[in-house]
Amino acid sequence: MLIIGICGGTGSGKTTVVNKILDILPEDHVAILSQDSYYKDNSTISIEERKSINFDHPDSIEFDLLYNHINQLKNGSSVEKPIYSYITCTRSSETIHIQSKDVIIIEGILLFSDERIRNICNVKVFVDAPADERLLRVINRDIIERGRGIDQTLARYIGTVKPMHEQFIEPTKRFADIIVPLGGENTVAINILASTIRQKLGIN
Repeated sequence: MLIIGICGGTGSGKTTVVNKILDILPEDHVAILSQDSYYKDNSTISIEERKSINFDHPDSIEFDLLYNHINQLKNGSSVEKPIYSYITCTRSSETIHIQSKDVIIIEGILLFSDERIRNICNVKVFVDAPADERLLRVINRDIIERGRGIDQTLARYIGTVKPMHEQFIEPTKRFADIIVPLGGENTVAINILASTIRQKLGIN
């Protein structure tokens, strides 16, 4: 089994990298866990309080559950991955069944801030992108997918996304085995990564 951690700032292109790897590898060999599924449930606090949640701080993630799920998959068991809504800031009562596979890919902005998850990954990948490109992607995503206005998105970027990136995400680049500049546009790096995975697993 190969456990691959893919980290990088908000809007760096992590999901694009994951999807392009999936296009290259046989689907039945890969299981995906996204850190975004493991945000803590906030159903016990008011809607107003939820608006001030700092999603870019490690404390917002239930790392214990994510780590336990990775270990269960590593040991051949299946897990029930949570479903999290950015609109309501709560978890759904439903889950997604994930079976153990030859390759487990975990992706998220804060993955490498947790030492246990860094240590359990066989390969650590940091997806890098210029700050202005990440900002454009954040604006586009937050408006279209998360129902935020442009003013709200910019305020969040300046107030939490940028400082949290500098404090908790950028420093973890030093833990990476592979750095992918230009995110999902770097097809050479993605192909090399996919080829490495194939070689390690003996997949043609």
